[in-house]
Amino acid sequence: MVVFAGQGDARRTMALLWRTEGPGDARPGPKPGLSVDVIVDAAIAVADAEGMAALSMRAVGERLGRTAMALYTYVPSKSELVDLMYDRTLAELPAGYDPRAGWRAGVTSWAEHAWAFYLRHPWVLQVSQVRPVLGPNEYVMLETVVGVLRETGLEAGALRRIVGTLFYFVRGAAQTVAESRQAAAATGVSDEQWWQARAALLGEVAPDFAERFPMVAWLESGATSPPEDESVPYLEREARKTFEAGLAVLLDGIEATVDRAGA
Repeated sequence: MVVFAGQGDARRTMALLWRTEGPGDARPGPKPGLSVDVIVDAAIAVADAEGMAALSMRAVGERLGRTAMALYTYVPSKSELVDLMYDRTLAELPAGYDPRAGWRAGVTSWAEHAWAFYLRHPWVLQVSQVRPVLGPNEYVMLETVVGVLRETGLEAGALRRIVGTLFYFVRGAAQTVAESRQAAAATGVSDEQWWQARAALLGEVAPDFAERFPMVAWLESGATSPPEDESVPYLEREARKTFEAGLAVLLDGIEATVDRAGA
């Protein structure tokens, strides 16, 4: 399921994101009044617990003990709500890292925080990056990463592509784990069960697999490793190793780029 940001009224959405218009303040009454923040927090709780497919104005209203109609005074529709949810969750990410530790340590810390963030809120990965939300916290995240990498001394054009690559990499790596968890929940079949069943059948239907695909067979021969924590599903363990190795390669590549540029 892919959700595209920016599908609501542009002016109203931007005003809500940047808090330049109401109603956003709590209103007096026999019950605590609603506000944009209260509604957005409830929507995030729905998406965290039940996924993006379960998100609706009605579901959010029920969580707050209100009707869906009571929410529309604050948030015009689900389209604007998704934008607000996305930007609000990004506020969880740190807004800065100690420059004394160096840019490599800063990028590593940011990547680790982003990885954990995506797995706390897997629905965020369903919000397409094709059309950004353009909210304040989205810009804080970008400002933070650029601020860390600015220490490399690279010029803006090169740094722009590096930042984009880092975002694609971390998001993609986390998505593998998020989808693995969703697959197990949706199908009732664990990663281990799925792979064991098909690996055995592959040997039956393709007994000459190693001869037909020697490079793949060679690659798989290096997959042996010491005993691991079996409480973590197989695909999650592999995704985590790939994340760590890939991040190291990217950081080495940035260092090489810095050396070539004489920065």
